Amino acid sequence: MLDSKSQEIDKLISRADELVSQAKPDEARAQLSALEKQSADPGFWDRVAEAQEASTRMAQLRDELAGIAELQELASETATTHELALEADDEELYEEALVLMERLERSIDEREVLRWFDGEFDHRDVIVTITPGQGGLEAQDWTEMLFTMYLKFAEARGWKADVHEAQPGESIGIDRAVFTLHGRDAYGMMRAEQGVHRLVRISPTDLKKRRQTTFAGVTILPVLPDDVEVDIRDEDLRIDVYRSSGPGGQSVNTTDSAVRITHLPTGIVVTCQNEKSQHKNKDAALSILRARLFERAREQRAAELEELRGPLADISWGSQIRSYVLYPYQMVKDLRTGYEKGNVEGVLAGDIEGFILAYHRWVAAGCPDSARIKE
Repeated sequence: MLDSKSQEIDKLISRADELVSQAKPDEARAQLSALEKQSADPGFWDRVAEAQEASTRMAQLRDELAGIAELQELASETATTHELALEADDEELYEEALVLMERLERSIDEREVLRWFDGEFDHRDVIVTITPGQGGLEAQDWTEMLFTMYLKFAEARGWKADVHEAQPGESIGIDRAVFTLHGRDAYGMMRAEQGVHRLVRISPTDLKKRRQTTFAGVTILPVLPDDVEVDIRDEDLRIDVYRSSGPGGQSVNTTDSAVRITHLPTGIVVTCQNEKSQHKNKDAALSILRARLFERAREQRAAELEELRGPLADISWGSQIRSYVLYPYQMVKDLRTGYEKGNVEGVLAGDIEGFILAYHRWVAAGCPDSARIKE
């Protein structure tokens, strides 16, 4: 006797119907029809700016309607396949229904996430910086583990990663990692990772095999669009070029292609050395500097507002947002949302989407979103 999944499927279909209702497909079709009629008028394409805007909007509407149709079709197919499997007591068809259920849930999750990303920069690419915290050399190892985790997560999503800085540590790990992830809603997704990450394990460098607690900080910044004004004057910059180096100090390039930019008024230093071209390294460094100066200005404005309204009570426990425990038990738990997973190796191999989705549901439910950058 096959186990009925009717209740689970009904819940998924209910979530899918809610998403379809929120998308207002009838209004989208009417808007698309009006734009298509407008674009057919003689001389429409002579008005370049207006035509480009209309073309972009038509493409968005077509994608939205296609996504809605695909979701409805998948929901119907899932319910039908499951019903037929139970009626025929067909295990093969039942397994197919379970696969469809998984696809449907993943599709619903992804569409729900898209509706949560309404921030000004949520659809932008993201600059990620990982810095060792308490834990000595072990913290550098933990920094490299997080660096690898994020690169694998990005790869699984089909995102492109540009590594700007990943200097080797003193003996293990890396001293700091700075990289840009290019992908759909990259900044919106990665906002969930902003904060302190804690690792608990048996120290690999301790001969007595004692338990070690290690910390690393993750900073998330959007790649700013060109029209966002950030005041960077040439006279405020000191730009140094030097030869890139890899593990062990060996030269990566035979030319002085690495770039270090120091913003003199603030003391912010940005280093990029992974591109072979000095020009590309400089452009990447300036992009990171713009994001950091923008964030600095935002934090200053927030501090001024907080000073006016008085201190706020601390509503969080500790400084870490997530704990990765390898010993004495196996568990990764997000301390904000309560979401947890027992497969630590899978998480460190890039399986962090569940944590990210849980975070955005937590924010959508009305909890504070301190990671989002706003004007």
